[in-house]
Amino acid sequence: MEFKLLAIVAFLIVVTVSSGYEHAEERSDEHHEEAVDYYAHPKYAFKYGVNDYHTGDVKSQHETRDGDVVKGSYSLVEPDGSIRTVDYTADKHNGFNAIVSRTHSH
Repeated sequence: MEFKLLAIVAFLIVVTVSSGYEHAEERSDEHHEEAVDYYAHPKYAFKYGVNDYHTGDVKSQHETRDGDVVKGSYSLVEPDGSIRTVDYTADKHNGFNAIVSRTHSH
């Protein structure tokens, strides 16, 4: 009995595996599409600001990008009332560079 069961299982495995190969051979490349690399020159500019004096949330940012060059700045009011400003640039040759400055409130 075990031999018959083993023979049936082996037969089903062979049939399943061989039918998979037949299916693969029937494939048609009629609808094959070539992959096309597309490179769009990245270019954008944005800015925003928040002035919520009720919560004390005062900040702004602006940034531009032209190709691989990014330039921007952001500022925020620190808890002590001073304004922190970060001016930054980034490109493939120099990497990311930032200059941080702080202006004390009067």
